[in-house]
Amino acid sequence: MPLEAGLLEILACPACHAPLKEQDAELVCTGQDCGLAYPVRDGIPVLLVDEARRPG
Repeated sequence: MPLEAGLLEILACPACHAPLKEQDAELVCTGQDCGLAYPVRDGIPVLLVDEARRPG
């Protein structure tokens, strides 16, 4: 389910403050050194570092 228009423009990675991009059912950090992927559950982004998937 795509996020509401304009929401991605104001969201940022809680860990490094880089912009996020929508990819499948996740919001992925665009920061070069970060790359955390945050889940979107029932259309609501879960922007908790403990819930994020680590790159790799």
